[in-house]
Amino acid sequence: MEIIIADDYEEMSAVSASMIAREIQRKHDLVLGLATGDTPVGTYKHLVKLHQTEGIDFSKVTSFNLDEYVGLAPVHKNSYNYFMRENLFKQVNISPSKVFVPQGNTSDPEEYCAWYEQQIKLAGGIDLQVLGIGGDGHIAFNEPGSSFASRTRVKALFEQTIIDNSRFFERAEDVPRFAITMGIGTILESRKVLLIASGEKKADVVAQFIEGPVTSQITASALQLHSYVNVVLDKGAASKLKRKEYYNWVRDNKHLVQKQIGR
Repeated sequence: MEIIIADDYEEMSAVSASMIAREIQRKHDLVLGLATGDTPVGTYKHLVKLHQTEGIDFSKVTSFNLDEYVGLAPVHKNSYNYFMRENLFKQVNISPSKVFVPQGNTSDPEEYCAWYEQQIKLAGGIDLQVLGIGGDGHIAFNEPGSSFASRTRVKALFEQTIIDNSRFFERAEDVPRFAITMGIGTILESRKVLLIASGEKKADVVAQFIEGPVTSQITASALQLHSYVNVVLDKGAASKLKRKEYYNWVRDNKHLVQKQIGR
């Protein structure tokens, strides 16, 4: 796990967008896992800019989103389908046929979840999964206590998650109580992971998932078991980390590896 500490949200967003763009340039038919919420908005803005100014090509990219609220139609303004269209999809040249976002208003959620897992497999698996982290340490909607072997399924949301997400709705009572979400097992099968987090309000859970024990009570800690994870934080989100000096040293001295190899 490599930890990159940016000065602020803007730099965090630019760094994470550059990482995603680099993967698309490396593999034009990248299978890209995407997240929603406040944190990735800046990353998507920078990706749009890279598409417009540097020609980053999304035409062969396939995307899979992490989750969606049960009961919300794709056109609902609080749905994650709508969020992705407004913040990324309609501003880049990604093919609608290659975009997968869970359908919250499906008539058979259990069957749909199995179908979604199958589509990921048919696409060859996710090459790069973008993640945020919830206030209780969850990734996607894998609330505390979720199995590390879990697959795409319907998950009941914790009260804290409902409170955190109520800012997007007129009333807290309007927040759906269930969501379709990729499982932790699904996420861990991604070839690479990029987690981004911003603000002091995330500092405690960021420190717990990076430097604390692996536990289902902080589901992001499962990423300690993954072989390739980049974490990009702003200073606020990194403020509770105990080993910041080491992370910064690694970031600033990676060139020494190539120097050693060249000897």
